[in-house]
Amino acid sequence: MEKKIAVTALAALAQDNRLDVFRLLVQAGPEGMPAGAVAEALDLAPNTLTFHFDRLRTAGLVTARREGRSIIYAAQFAQMNALVAFLTENCCGGVLCAPAASCKPARKRAKEPA
Repeated sequence: MEKKIAVTALAALAQDNRLDVFRLLVQAGPEGMPAGAVAEALDLAPNTLTFHFDRLRTAGLVTARREGRSIIYAAQFAQMNALVAFLTENCCGGVLCAPAASCKPARKRAKEPA
């Protein structure tokens, strides 16, 4: 990851609401969440949330897709892992101390019939 890209991502995360949004989307996994559910979960006004989503998208940390009338936002795990790798690249004097594995969210399984 280039330093400029890392700075952009860190700047996007350096705000309380955007950090909360990103962490919620990480918890939601690759399926993401509708914008309305994010607004409700974090008690944010939709117009404010749109601004925060735009900053996170510009930084490459989230994606958006349309499903019917909803816009679904999802964390970009590859970009998140690249940022963590960039931050820990030279830690501990070159001794491997970075996280052992990149975050690879588990796919949600279909519910089994009762």
